[in-house]
Amino acid sequence: MKIVTIIVRVLLGLVFVVFGANGFLRFLPMPPLPHGLAGEFLHAFFASGYVYAIAACQFVGGLLLLIGRFVPLGLTILGPIIVNIVLFHILLATEGLPLALIIAALFLFLLWRYWAAFAAILRP
Repeated sequence: MKIVTIIVRVLLGLVFVVFGANGFLRFLPMPPLPHGLAGEFLHAFFASGYVYAIAACQFVGGLLLLIGRFVPLGLTILGPIIVNIVLFHILLATEGLPLALIIAALFLFLLWRYWAAFAAILRP
């Protein structure tokens, strides 16, 4: 189970390091913005510069997962981002939902494996 945890941690870390770095460096081609509410949402996201804050959080959280030293902190940083990714694909752009659910499943697996670090939050 330890090897599976390392594989999932590195995989999820790589995903967020690559896409977080892409927020700054733009080395992956950007598809055209979708129409409707999803496009308006993404337009505001890019026009306001908010994308840079999210990209920085993705990069830092992914890097913490890759390093393996502060995994609970990395999961804490990435948790709200993953929730927003899943909600965006449920409510606005359903075509990306399968990949978003895979990312969420990987996150939940790591959350389960590192549950001891989070258990104190739920104690009265």
